[in-house]
Amino acid sequence: MSSNFRTFAGSSVAHIGFAFLAMGGWALFANSGHGLAAAWLPALSQGALSGLITLVLKRALEAMSGRFPGVLNYALPPAITAGAVLLLLVSVHKLIGTPEILRTIAVPWSVSTLYAIIYSATLARGQTKAAR
Repeated sequence: MSSNFRTFAGSSVAHIGFAFLAMGGWALFANSGHGLAAAWLPALSQGALSGLITLVLKRALEAMSGRFPGVLNYALPPAITAGAVLLLLVSVHKLIGTPEILRTIAVPWSVSTLYAIIYSATLARGQTKAAR
């Protein structure tokens, strides 16, 4: 793999851009049955939200890691971030009048929650090994 590609693949801008396009595209598809006039704002909003979530989620999980004892260190950080992301997504989509809220947020919320579970476990495992 070339160093230019590695640099691009590891950049926050690339991750945010990918999240914007992928999840904004999903929202456009999820609301397309209501016409482009009803689908464009949810798509643009979801893209922006997904970019923001991508930027903040990793840092939030890292900040919470190690703050809880035992198994809670594995469970609470992803549960907290999953709840916060769900609240944010539902609130924004209700506010802007997204026709298909559940369909729109299903993929972005699932992906961010799965990422949070895996990354939190990785962080917690690393702390457990370091404490030994």
